[in-house]
Amino acid sequence: MDIFLQLVASGFLVGGIYALIALGFVLIYKATNIINFATGEFMMIGAYIFYSLVVYLKLSPFIGFPLVIIFAAILGFLVERLILRHMLGQPNISIIMVTIGLSSILLGLAEIIWGSSFRSFPPLFPRKPIILGEIVLRSNLFYGFLMAMVVVAVFLLLFKYAKVGVAMRATANDQMAAFSMGINVKTMFTISWAFGAIAASLGGIIIGNIGGVQPTLGHIGLKIFPIVILGGLDSIIGAVIGGFIVGIVENLAGGYLDPYFHGGVKDLAPFVVLIFILLIKPHGLFGTKEIERL
Repeated sequence: MDIFLQLVASGFLVGGIYALIALGFVLIYKATNIINFATGEFMMIGAYIFYSLVVYLKLSPFIGFPLVIIFAAILGFLVERLILRHMLGQPNISIIMVTIGLSSILLGLAEIIWGSSFRSFPPLFPRKPIILGEIVLRSNLFYGFLMAMVVVAVFLLLFKYAKVGVAMRATANDQMAAFSMGINVKTMFTISWAFGAIAASLGGIIIGNIGGVQPTLGHIGLKIFPIVILGGLDSIIGAVIGGFIVGIVENLAGGYLDPYFHGGVKDLAPFVVLIFILLIKPHGLFGTKEIERL
């Protein structure tokens, strides 16, 4: 029972961090109906920028965080204005291929600028483990989870109460109706890309602090994608709950099944769960159902 609780608790914390990165997918898809397959690379670039600010420029992490947020917003702005805006009205498959190409470009730039070697983050949080009864949690995982939940809560409040959040929700629900009410739909597209890049970059900082950073860090984005589908592509709450489900299932599979199958089950488990849930709920747990009339 102690091992089970340990695995569930650790998986819950990991799932919270996954949820933040999944938010990077959802924020963009909600407003634009574009699946950004470069989200993992946004995450990786954000981690490298933070690493450079803290290690090379010797800046305090408290200065590094807002600077990464500003950089990520600019990156999302430039990607939308310079690349994606020219793809408006094009088939979705063409836009998806553009984001895949963008991910390769960002990966190549990271290798040119920072090299391909693994780099360890300086400790950002106290190293003393967190002990909750019989459960022992890694401090960087625990504090990373808290940071991720704070960011997710900020985005939820922003969408619910802030004027820009309401405008983004209106754009996501009906672009033509939003335009007729005076909302600048193109501006909402830009803001959604900026917010998506910010969420992914902050997730990259947390992941980098836990396991270090290298150009292939962006491949985690492929692991996050099942979470987005599981929760529903356009649901923020779905991304959060999907993150918790995948984090816990992944940890349990790694703890109980990997020793018998010599590894690999932990990485496979999220996709198995995804298939079973989609068989029951094709639009995900909280996705919007679309009805097409012929």
